[in-house]
Amino acid sequence: MADDLGFSDVGCFGSEIETPNIDALGLSGIRFSQMYNCARCCPSRASLMTGLYPHQVGIGHMVHDSNINSKAYQGYLRSDRPTIAEVLKDFGGYKTLMVGKWHVGGEYPPNNPEHWKEHAGDDTHPTPFQRGFQEHYGTLGGAGSFYDPPSLVHNDKIIVKTPDDYYYTDNINDEACRMIREAAGGNDIDKDRNKCQPFFLYVAHLAPHWPLHAPSDVIAKYRGRYSDGWDKLREKRYASLREQGIIKDEWKCSPRDENSLPWEEATNKDWEDAKMATYAAQIDIMDRGIGRVIQALKECDIFEDTMIIFLSDNGGCAEFLKEDGGEDSWTEEYATKSSDGTQTIVGNDPSRLPGDRSTFMSYGLPWANASNSPFRLFKSWVHEGGISTPFLLHWPNGTKSDLIGTIHNKPWLMNDIVATIFEVAGVTYPSKYKGVKTPSLEGQSFLRVLSDARTKRNKPIFWEHQGNKAVRDGKWKLVNRHGGNWELFDMEKDRTELHDLAPTKKRRVKQMIAMWEAWAKRCDVHAWPLHPIAKGEKDWVHFPWLW
Repeated sequence: MADDLGFSDVGCFGSEIETPNIDALGLSGIRFSQMYNCARCCPSRASLMTGLYPHQVGIGHMVHDSNINSKAYQGYLRSDRPTIAEVLKDFGGYKTLMVGKWHVGGEYPPNNPEHWKEHAGDDTHPTPFQRGFQEHYGTLGGAGSFYDPPSLVHNDKIIVKTPDDYYYTDNINDEACRMIREAAGGNDIDKDRNKCQPFFLYVAHLAPHWPLHAPSDVIAKYRGRYSDGWDKLREKRYASLREQGIIKDEWKCSPRDENSLPWEEATNKDWEDAKMATYAAQIDIMDRGIGRVIQALKECDIFEDTMIIFLSDNGGCAEFLKEDGGEDSWTEEYATKSSDGTQTIVGNDPSRLPGDRSTFMSYGLPWANASNSPFRLFKSWVHEGGISTPFLLHWPNGTKSDLIGTIHNKPWLMNDIVATIFEVAGVTYPSKYKGVKTPSLEGQSFLRVLSDARTKRNKPIFWEHQGNKAVRDGKWKLVNRHGGNWELFDMEKDRTELHDLAPTKKRRVKQMIAMWEAWAKRCDVHAWPLHPIAKGEKDWVHFPWLW
């Protein structure tokens, strides 16, 4: 799973970024054009880890306690909701492995190693090692330097210092390769792979989430490619998506976001090119590592028998890291010193170029608008730009031959991945866990898609994050941007959400609002904001481009 990767950020989903390994998986597997995530890093991960909706497992908002006396908003995975790792290990006999970002177990301030040491593994900070993964190498928190990632652990051991040549994305992929080789019995070609314990490996990348960190030689490869700007990039990606058959010709590209600006009016164009080049480099490096993971599977002679899934946790991210945030700004938590003594300077300062360990920047709203082509809005919102993921499934020996290389265009949600994996593993989701009754699995298996392209989800899909609300029921999607009106779209004719049908289909709107409200009550979704906004203040969660 990639982090903050937009819908059109890999080649087999319209991108110019070089991702040959991801593309090869997609073109020799099945691409899903309408797979959805849960709009934000930790809610998506909570759903992916459990097969339930985020609110049902304790991540109704983020990984801090929202202080509203609700388990839905406690900020860490509930202990009475089994994870996919616990179910596969305890009921399926699987070896369970994880590398990368956790972000479903409480807060880990990036500038406070003593906090990590004190709280990692306590009741409000459960770790992967405690929640069913027999080995984990990665970070417990949400973000940080790629050169010195905060809250880095191996199982229950905290790693505070890293080598001077350390780069997180490479280490995630290298550790994944090691785990694969160990799980498959090494490189012994005479070993009977059918007698090896089956394994589940969750590879959770931080890339291409901010900060914009990448080696200079890879950045140089992309410098100049974005000098035409974000408007031209959106046009090119829109054309590529149509050419590949990912989107329909009749779906018009959404207009440039209202908070963006024409490229012609942009200042510091070379700096803007450098930002997007660094973002592209992060994805390029991730893809190279995925290539090494594929090679490890091939060397162990298990590639054809292994189901590989690739997706993103949410849409491209419009968050801006101000260069003048001040000492009280939350972004200053990332103003740490690297292991080699380099001071990290936080902020999108046009006088400095992104990439090295002394910087801490984001690519900003206009480029995120391009990442999410052709859709509206961004990470955190539940219009298509926030929740649409480039999703592919590759399983040569489990896929009907005439479906290899096809595009599946029915809507699914990421909690369906869990139900699918359980069906593949022959595991039944427990009705009780640790003596407590569990809610029914919300996800629905899409395993039949691999043999029958007509397979579709027969349940509605629901979202809520920070007051942004939506429900998808067949071809209809009802969506509400917090503070606005409900909008209704026919997704077969208008997936880019440009023609609101709510004024003319009031009965349909009323029915779907009732569906959403019943779901919200069942999942303990609370009205937003969770606490009153001070008079004269903004609800800053809805203005990330001003952070």
